[in-house]
Amino acid sequence: MDKLYWLDQIKLQDRSKVGDKAFYLSKIIQRGYPVVPGFVVSAEILRQFLENLNSSESLVADLPHSSLHLDVTNWRQLQQVASRLRQEILTGTVPQEWVSNIFQAAREWQTGCLIFRPTLAVSTTTPGMKDISGLLESVFCQCEPEAIALALKRTWSQIFRARSLLYWQHSGINLQQINFAVLVQPVENAIASGLLTAGPSGWEIEATWGLGIAIALGEVQPDVYYIQPETGAVLEQQLGNKMLAYGVDNAAPGAFSQPVANSVLITNHTCLTTYLLQEAQQKQYALQEEYLQQIIALGTQLVSELGKTFTIKWTIAQQPTSSKLYITQVSPSQSVIPHLHFIRGLGAAGGRIVATALVIINPQQKPEQLPKGVILVVPTVTPDWLPLLQQVAGIITEQGGLTSHAAILARELGLAAVVNATSATTLIQTGERLLLDGDRGEVYRIKGDLKEENLLSSHHPSPKASHPAVTSHLPMIATQLLVNLSQSTLIEQVQSLPVDGVGLLRSELMVLNILSGQHPNSWILSGRQAELLELWSDQIMQFARAFAPRPVFYRSLDWRSQDLPSLSDNLESSPQSMLGERGTFSYLQNPAVFELELKALASVQQAGYNNVNLLLPFVRTVEEFIFCRRKVEQAFLTEVGQFQLWMMAEVPSVLFLLPEYVKAGVAGISIGTNDLTQLLLGVDREQGQLAKVFNERHPAVMRAIAQLIQMAESAGIPCSICGQAPALYPEIIDKLVEWGITSISVEPEAVERTYQAIARAEQRLILAAARRKLH
Repeated sequence: MDKLYWLDQIKLQDRSKVGDKAFYLSKIIQRGYPVVPGFVVSAEILRQFLENLNSSESLVADLPHSSLHLDVTNWRQLQQVASRLRQEILTGTVPQEWVSNIFQAAREWQTGCLIFRPTLAVSTTTPGMKDISGLLESVFCQCEPEAIALALKRTWSQIFRARSLLYWQHSGINLQQINFAVLVQPVENAIASGLLTAGPSGWEIEATWGLGIAIALGEVQPDVYYIQPETGAVLEQQLGNKMLAYGVDNAAPGAFSQPVANSVLITNHTCLTTYLLQEAQQKQYALQEEYLQQIIALGTQLVSELGKTFTIKWTIAQQPTSSKLYITQVSPSQSVIPHLHFIRGLGAAGGRIVATALVIINPQQKPEQLPKGVILVVPTVTPDWLPLLQQVAGIITEQGGLTSHAAILARELGLAAVVNATSATTLIQTGERLLLDGDRGEVYRIKGDLKEENLLSSHHPSPKASHPAVTSHLPMIATQLLVNLSQSTLIEQVQSLPVDGVGLLRSELMVLNILSGQHPNSWILSGRQAELLELWSDQIMQFARAFAPRPVFYRSLDWRSQDLPSLSDNLESSPQSMLGERGTFSYLQNPAVFELELKALASVQQAGYNNVNLLLPFVRTVEEFIFCRRKVEQAFLTEVGQFQLWMMAEVPSVLFLLPEYVKAGVAGISIGTNDLTQLLLGVDREQGQLAKVFNERHPAVMRAIAQLIQMAESAGIPCSICGQAPALYPEIIDKLVEWGITSISVEPEAVERTYQAIARAEQRLILAAARRKLH
């Protein structure tokens, strides 16, 4: 046995070795979702086991290479062959080294009970291939070597049961096309377990006490909840008929081997126990409100990963000091699109589009223009690509995480995007027709004459459509919802959304449209300062006018040289620096451009717009802030009573210096989770593989955010958050609202779902407070 494949380390190329069930679980555990840990005994191990079976029978000797074309109409012969093959497997010897490897790995979980789940990958495109979820069964056993060996053989033997052989024959599948792996996971006692079945028209949650085996065996009628997907509201709930439940008995003695119908086999040395529920418990719903809301929130998040149609099995594990919701199985809907080849990356901006690929191998050789409506395939994207991206229909990059420049630009422009798609520029050729799925992070090479409407009919609308209409009957929320913007072309679409203003106006992206490929320093040095000032002021004024009297927080320039390779600037002294002389430190080195920005803001004030505030980026020290504050005062911006000078809270030193910043005049902070995460965890957001694991939900980042909110509240100043975290991980909005965030700013495409998430979070807090008061 070369190795075990752990769920959190499985790669795309491992899919045939680990099977679909494990592969789908690995995808979501690597995105940070709560999945029961596990490892896979690969399909190759079963092949080795079959090759080493000692038998004189030709049927068994040829088994690893046989297609087993049986006469399945002869039922007696089918039963005899199936029984003989299974007997050979069950009496075979699993090498001690294999058993030891599995046992030692499983001991890490410190559990007495294991489950062995069949996980298949079938290398066939046979039209007769259907769902095989009920064909094979899981096997439970105690965590001890003898039980592990028997459980492994019992799991493998199911491939040769009569009904399995019948299915393979009818589906046109031979044994060589079946990659049969085994997923091994720990089993803990559960408070409740069940399923969430999601469809476009509604969701259904089933729940029962204890482990979910009772549902699988049909021994209980579960509680059922009908959920409205858009709002998470419970439309109806029905109490089931639950008389018994299953749990884990780690001390259970060895028992006679007994198969159980439908989806479970309990081996000897069983670790399961059945118990009758008390009458009072039978009349109760298995899910407390807290757990029900957790499952609904989890389903809402999974829509972006799996689409609108999927099924998950879940369990609420009973742990010594707490309980935790886990996913135990994921069954996404199978693609209905034939003749496709697929590349996998990270879904960075939602939507599906069909278009022709344009591959650019060297991003440094940026073309002057791009054909309209293509899917751009490029190693990476820097901010100076922005003007060109206005023409494309979608973006695929080989590098980058969910907070990379490509991801941020795509979300703001409403483009479908997949990032971290390894070798995309090699695998895709210019001129190929692609379907790009920004929701699932998948790219399909379309072969044959398939019409676009057929490819998209069962999926999401084109991302080029305007932002979705927001229902007019939205609940009231107390937390301010703001929007991140940079492009004046999007103002008309966005200004009608239910937002309280612009929480982040990204100046560096806004001015790329007016710089004509030259750095602002070049304009100033060539005597064109007045012309640039007029253009700059006009850009800011468009946002001020559109959102007045709602506030607009203009973030001054925050450029790194490597982000803008096409804008040469001889004044940049450290072009190879990872961080560069970015943020307010660059203003000390060369204040001319910052002074121009302040003049532009003053021009907007003089035109009668008093709703624009200044947000300073990447502030490292109190001295930098004081320097900028003095420049602001010299530009007479503080003469307007409504003007506020804020700073980004993204350099970790702010966690220690915030009281000093407040004394120096900071009127508010906006948490930039993108940079805060990078600097706290040492992860470059352009490195997709690292960013998948070390993201904004990391405990260190969440604790830092909580501390900043608390410190701001103590200092009596507002605290906003404008990084990508709330849009990418809506589940943290509950915590932000609970901690007291005053405003949340997100991309336009995330406004509606963020509004609903804020409303749910506030309602839960109100309900919790009312219950505490009642009791």
